[in-house]
Amino acid sequence: MIRIIICLIIASAIIFGALRGERFFSSTAFCTSCHTMGYAYEELKKSSHYGRLGIDPQCGGCHLPNGFLNRLKAHALSGVTDLYGEFTKDLSTYEKFSLYRDELAERARRNLKNWDSSPCRTCHKNPRPASDNGKAAHRMLKEGKTCVDCHRNLHYRPLKTAG
Repeated sequence: MIRIIICLIIASAIIFGALRGERFFSSTAFCTSCHTMGYAYEELKKSSHYGRLGIDPQCGGCHLPNGFLNRLKAHALSGVTDLYGEFTKDLSTYEKFSLYRDELAERARRNLKNWDSSPCRTCHKNPRPASDNGKAAHRMLKEGKTCVDCHRNLHYRPLKTAG
């Protein structure tokens, strides 16, 4: 009986630690303190997604998929890639960071596409555009398209690539 109680306590501590750890590593405070994403965060605060309707999205809310295990996997893969980039690229100024913007933005879009834009759908559950063009465009969601196929520049505007 004691072994069962000890196992339950250990399992509870592991689960609690994993949940708290995932929340910590998803926070904007962590993202902007550990690497140069502070530049992107400042741009986000000037975008239409920030402050509207009292919503101030955090990095993890948009750049991580839905679902705890999916988020852990994304943390592991993106974390390694981001850490590698921190040590191999000079991102010390906004100008130097800007040299890599298209590459970083395209990687974020690929991730969102692979996740069927699940972070977008957390807030935008049932998009109802007012214009006929918007309504027609959103019908493509039923044809295998996803949000970032059209909404490409969410807080980074000067994208050079198309499609």
